[in-house]
Amino acid sequence: MDTSESSTDSQTAAPAAPAPPRRGWRRWAMDTRPLRRPAYRRLWSSTIVTAVGSQLTAVAVPKQIYDITGSSAWVGFASLAGLLPLIVFALWGGAVADTVDRRKLLLITNSGIAVTSLLFWVQAAVGLDSVAALMVLLAVQQAFWGLNAPARNASIARLVPEGELPAANALGSTVMQTGQVVGPLLAGVLIPVIGLPELYLIDAVALCVTVWAVYRLPSLPPLAATARRAGLREIAAGFRYISAHKVLLLSFLADIIAMVFGMPRALFPQLAAQTYAPYGEGLALGLLFAAIPVGAVAGGLFSGTFSRARRHGWMVIGAVVAWGAAITGFGLSRNLWLAVVCLAVAGVADMVSMVFRGAILLSAATDEMRGRMQGVFTVVVAGGPRIADVLHGTAGSAFGPRAAVAGGGLLVVAIMLGLAAAVPALRRYRI
Repeated sequence: MDTSESSTDSQTAAPAAPAPPRRGWRRWAMDTRPLRRPAYRRLWSSTIVTAVGSQLTAVAVPKQIYDITGSSAWVGFASLAGLLPLIVFALWGGAVADTVDRRKLLLITNSGIAVTSLLFWVQAAVGLDSVAALMVLLAVQQAFWGLNAPARNASIARLVPEGELPAANALGSTVMQTGQVVGPLLAGVLIPVIGLPELYLIDAVALCVTVWAVYRLPSLPPLAATARRAGLREIAAGFRYISAHKVLLLSFLADIIAMVFGMPRALFPQLAAQTYAPYGEGLALGLLFAAIPVGAVAGGLFSGTFSRARRHGWMVIGAVVAWGAAITGFGLSRNLWLAVVCLAVAGVADMVSMVFRGAILLSAATDEMRGRMQGVFTVVVAGGPRIADVLHGTAGSAFGPRAAVAGGGLLVVAIMLGLAAAVPALRRYRI
């Protein structure tokens, strides 16, 4: 590892044993070494259930709000209602995760999310029909999620050895991306059969599986002996730590560049209605929204092709440039099927970027800072696409959707290559 930009700490996981070379098709398939670690396997297995369950709620909330109001504007307001609590509690939750036993924090927050899902079910089952109640519950749910995500992600480095972090991130990301594809499809099938309220109930039951899996994890107390309180001073210390470690700062900037300038989802409806209308607006819209997650899942399933790479910095740079190039191709394409292929390639690049950015955050930071790094990561991941929606929507109105998409992709390529050339820390980072 580049000792000029990172430091090591003791791990609770056993050291990684040299793995025999994989032959034939297995060398291309997903790297499953982390699943040999019982603690990580429990955490990952629970994600399989909750990844789908959480998407059921993600579909049910906007559907219920639209049914009550008949207005898409209220659906957008509800999304914003959950953003501020997520940002605030993710930053604070990162500081909390660095000061307490992460297992206990995960137990509390997962239980809180489960109770919130149960309350979603209750209000729907009794026919409350209150947008205010839905927005309050959504804000509470996102606050719990903000507290949960940093602790969950930071715990991975204590459950698997450093050399298996990319593989562990690929396993987790693949499950989450699969949930984004399967969950909405399943919700569309289940709503006419069992009704909307039961989607919330299924999510609540799935979260009980997660609580049980977390209960069986080993204790994960702070490795540092110094007692600290999770306040503004600790949050500020996290930002100072990022600014002092260029490779961490650059990993965040790489994601911001890719998402803010290169995530064109706000233009999908317009492109489906205009550019790809001859293929059928509904078909085009569904394919556009599904293409990136499907590509990401494919990238995860074949993550054995890249998860053992040691030059993590170059992998991030290459993935972001490939994302920008694929988005540019999407913007230039008038053929729907070529556009879908370009978006799927972008999804593969996004998976590679997620895997190695996550590995850098876990390996280049000390354990006492990992929670705060994951808190900032959660904010960046949640905020970047929302800023992109505003930016692309405005640019699409001014210059046309295809020009906005292609221009954004080219900006991603140019800015990422310029940043990599100007600041060598990311290029040099390896384990």
